[in-house]
Amino acid sequence: MSRSSRRLASVLSSIAVLALVASACGEPAAENTVVSEAGVSYDLSPEQSGRIHTEKVDDIAAKVPQAIRDRGTLVVTGTAGATPPLGFYATDDTTVVGSEIDLASLFADVLGLSVDRRTADWAQNFVKIDSGENDAFISNVTVTEERKEKYDFATYRLDNVALEVPTDSDWTFTDRKDIAGKKIGVSSGTNQEQLLVDWNTQNGAEGIAPAEIVYYQNAADYYLALSSKRIDGYLGPNPSAQYHSSSTGESKIIGTFSGAGEALQGEIAVLVKKDSGLAEAFADAIDHTIENGTYQQVLDKWGLGGEAVSASEINPPGLPKK
Repeated sequence: MSRSSRRLASVLSSIAVLALVASACGEPAAENTVVSEAGVSYDLSPEQSGRIHTEKVDDIAAKVPQAIRDRGTLVVTGTAGATPPLGFYATDDTTVVGSEIDLASLFADVLGLSVDRRTADWAQNFVKIDSGENDAFISNVTVTEERKEKYDFATYRLDNVALEVPTDSDWTFTDRKDIAGKKIGVSSGTNQEQLLVDWNTQNGAEGIAPAEIVYYQNAADYYLALSSKRIDGYLGPNPSAQYHSSSTGESKIIGTFSGAGEALQGEIAVLVKKDSGLAEAFADAIDHTIENGTYQQVLDKWGLGGEAVSASEINPPGLPKK
């Protein structure tokens, strides 16, 4: 099966499961729409007719570099997996939709720009910012001290990660010591990977056996490994873990944590090239959408209301260096 086909199969599987949930509740699901057990309705269509918009604010838009204003478009890069609600392929298996796309569009509205959304592998997104090919990386990017050396950030969501295990697993999680001897999946190059590595290091210093870290780059692969019990658990972004566990019934969450570790609440942010002049414009745009309520509407639409921030910060303390 091709990678494209696996993505579509994963999304359609979620649709089928949630359609059954909706039918059981006596509410027929519309085509391309699914309803979670928590009552959140997800639009998986490529049209996204219900996307939330807001008005341009001239004073904030004026802070965008002139070259971008003249172009009229904000070139946004990001990744796309097969699992809602962050950034995923719609039912046409071509169009990328999700909370990150909606938020990018909302912030661009305030700046008076349209979004040119492009997709790349995780590492390539940084390269495209470095080269100036793209203006902003908006795709569940965590603020880290290492990244702050090269990039500027404007925060817009709390960064929480979740440990997801098969539904019938008897594994309980109290603290990092409980990962000893477990086989745990993670995506390479993410703060979730760093968190696992840090836990292993701390456990090793105390004579506790390490966890085996297994790497995956797309949702179809790691959820197959989880459902077939080739891994004991998967550590990934809380939003996608919550969506998957509630929509499929194949998994459950046994722990949620700050993506920055115990000492700091991690934050997700818009990443832009350092000293590009875009960070302040984005922070002000984000604050405006928080104030007028459209920001909360987008988060609630995708079941992420609990990860809202009260204000955007530019370059706050981030995940410590390795």
